[in-house]
Amino acid sequence: MATYGEIRLTRIAEAAARKSDDPTRRKCFISYHHADQAEVEEFVESFGHLFIARIIGISDADDFIDSTDTDYVMDCIRERYLTDSTVTIVLVGKCTWARRYVDWEIYSTLRNNKNDRRSGLMGITLPSVAGTSVTLPSRLSDNVNGDEPYARWWKYPSSDSALRTCIEDAYAARTARAHLVDNSRARKINSSPC
Repeated sequence: MATYGEIRLTRIAEAAARKSDDPTRRKCFISYHHADQAEVEEFVESFGHLFIARIIGISDADDFIDSTDTDYVMDCIRERYLTDSTVTIVLVGKCTWARRYVDWEIYSTLRNNKNDRRSGLMGITLPSVAGTSVTLPSRLSDNVNGDEPYARWWKYPSSDSALRTCIEDAYAARTARAHLVDNSRARKINSSPC
């Protein structure tokens, strides 16, 4: 069952999407820590006309969460939340790194097999943590660091064109940089204290 915040964010995303009928918009899954809800809402209100937002993520209310079959859990995440998205945007706040669901969403984003198409991946630092030392979710860090990373980690966009460029880069990476994906880390079992 969706929380009030998730319902509100869905309505904001739907209103933002109606501001544009651009057929080139990408379907983007927004991964975030619920403590950053207000900033996520602001991001979607400001930039949601540039993409089609898929924003309701995993929560403890999902019936598959307690399964001991991790492949089943990852299949459910992909099927219920990521199936028609082409890019995952991780909005990075102070405690995003600690949330197990963010790790699971990134893991499912990077899966590529006969049933799942890999999505592009990108991180954006939220304004509340800009200029501070930020810890990235480990799986995102695995894919933005190094000489040739699969994903990119961006500052909060200053314009529509800046965000559009970031999204298109992540979209293109699905094929151009697919060989650079690192999804080898063990999945996070529990959320960490922050």
